[in-house]
Amino acid sequence: MAPIALSVPAPNASPAPRRLRRPAIAAAGAALAALLLLAAAAAVWRPDYLPAALLRRPAPAAARFYSFDLVREYPHDPEAFTQGLLYAGNDTLFESTGLYHQSSVRKVDLQTGKVLDQHQMDGHMFGEGLTLLDDRLFQVTWLKNDGFIYDRHNFSKRESFTHKMRDGWGLATDGKILFGSDGTSKLYQLDPISLEVTKTVTVKYQDNDVSYINELEYINGEVWANVWQVRVVM
Repeated sequence: MAPIALSVPAPNASPAPRRLRRPAIAAAGAALAALLLLAAAAAVWRPDYLPAALLRRPAPAAARFYSFDLVREYPHDPEAFTQGLLYAGNDTLFESTGLYHQSSVRKVDLQTGKVLDQHQMDGHMFGEGLTLLDDRLFQVTWLKNDGFIYDRHNFSKRESFTHKMRDGWGLATDGKILFGSDGTSKLYQLDPISLEVTKTVTVKYQDNDVSYINELEYINGEVWANVWQVRVVM
């Protein structure tokens, strides 16, 4: 199943910026774009639940809301069922795609969308979240406790691991530890060496658990996530 197209107009009140001027801004923008793309893709794959009440609730006084400008669009394989996406500098993306018999890990040229390198996963594996720590790509899989670690420079150099999350949905890193999600309201911290869970927190909104935490990104000291089947990045 191909992901739906995502197009978000910039607010009229803000002039469109000419360019992303700093690598840090570019990385944050790419991470947010990745979350938006993944939220759109998930909407066509998991249609049986929509926690619309999350959108109807008034915002608590402490909540902060952000707007964004769509700065630029890049070509991308329309057949890729994107589940994990990250910007690694030098116009390079790493991507995890899903669907049984179609899942893969890819190195992609940002400017052209060309797949530069690819590892095709076993047909019984459904690729999910992906993150990069040092030169290692960590990937989790849907409905399983199995994960994989790839050498970013050579996908043939890989190893497997198991984790204690319910299953694999999202992954991110702050450069020291891993953050994981499993489709519940829990956010996990994992040791990147042992892959043991070192801490678990429950994501809440107005004192209610927020389930279906999906893909994750670490941006400026915060973990951001999209909520499956809700047009919310939190």
